[in-house]
Amino acid sequence: MLTLTNISKTFNPGTVNEKTAISGLNLHLNKGDFVTIIGANGAGKSTLFNAIAGSFYPDTGSIVLEGRDITFLPEFKRARDIGRLFQDPMRGSAPGMTIEENLALAAGGGGWLSHVSREDKAKFRDRLALLNMGLEDRMRQPVGLLSGGQRQALTLVMATMVPPKLLLLDEHTAALDPGTADKVLELTKSIVKEGNLTCLMITHNMSSALELGNRTLMMDAGRIILDVGGKERDGLTVDDLLKLFKENVGKALDNDRMLLS
Repeated sequence: MLTLTNISKTFNPGTVNEKTAISGLNLHLNKGDFVTIIGANGAGKSTLFNAIAGSFYPDTGSIVLEGRDITFLPEFKRARDIGRLFQDPMRGSAPGMTIEENLALAAGGGGWLSHVSREDKAKFRDRLALLNMGLEDRMRQPVGLLSGGQRQALTLVMATMVPPKLLLLDEHTAALDPGTADKVLELTKSIVKEGNLTCLMITHNMSSALELGNRTLMMDAGRIILDVGGKERDGLTVDDLLKLFKENVGKALDNDRMLLS
């Protein structure tokens, strides 16, 4: 479904700021895989997402999505097949437009530039009702008046309004309060399961990484150092992950944010 072969990326080559962010990375996802990704800051997690989404072109390697080579496909064209949520809830929606207009754009319409049919409005209400946040009764309200949690939940609905071939979740609950984060995670699981979506999710919470989805990757220094799934993952604990990190990297994981989650 998704195959990355020998992907490498070095920023600012030949300068004092040279940084190899991804190094010879290989990854294959089957359709319907829900993969969690963990790693310390600078491990290359978000850079991996940027490579897949087309934010930059890799120095080496290829990216193939459902049999189509997208290695050098522009980012705006990949966005038709790849949905993405960021850590910042403000990035996924247009604050000056209403909830209804944002959803119309996500569904492929012209937002406030076109007529939203009665059928579309009913569909939007049904999708919003799943959030259990009362947004279905506020569709004419500007998105800029919503809380961060409401906007992130709305962005998740927008990103999956037309089911994407691949969904990228870049620590999409990290900026939310614990209660709202739990609600958005439950919504995430429901939407991914309902649509049988192929999903990559970055998280700093090692417990969540083992509980969610069917497969867990651990990254370090731009490489995938651990890839576990199925029965092998079912028996793992957070302590096991820390031990495997040390065995594969040769040092203990030193990241307070992950260790305290």
